[in-house]
Amino acid sequence: MLQSSDKNSQNTPYSSNPNSFTPAKNTAAPTEQATIGRTLVIKGEISGSESLYVDGKIEGTINLAENRVTVGRNGVVTANISAREVVIMGKVTGNVQCSDRLDIRSEGSLAGDVTTMRISVEDGAILKGSVQVRTADNKHDKHQQNQQKQVTPITEQPKAAAAAAGQA
Repeated sequence: MLQSSDKNSQNTPYSSNPNSFTPAKNTAAPTEQATIGRTLVIKGEISGSESLYVDGKIEGTINLAENRVTVGRNGVVTANISAREVVIMGKVTGNVQCSDRLDIRSEGSLAGDVTTMRISVEDGAILKGSVQVRTADNKHDKHQQNQQKQVTPITEQPKAAAAAAGQA
């Protein structure tokens, strides 16, 4: 008798049916992106730990070191930008420092100095300023050389100097 009541309870619409479809949970974190809309004007410093899409106007500084800053077609930014990746489709006036990539699309313009590892400037884009492209290898090598100079004590004379001293 218990089995028949269990079977009946499984067929009721309000019971939990082990054969029913359960949607899979998304284990990856959703990509978070803040948006500054067309009519918004922000003056000051912007920092945080999520990506930013700007379609409005910003004056000041933007510091999102581990994230992406996208300036939309309607975006007007008068600020220094520091981010992992910057995409410009609107107008930016200020220096841009990217730890990874700068992408200036065909309708975008940038007036300012750039420091980045990779850069892409589409036909029709405007770029006015200096560009410094650095590589991760050079940065890593310089860091290692600086550490060696600070840590390695010189205890022996160089062989050429020792040989010259022995001949004299």
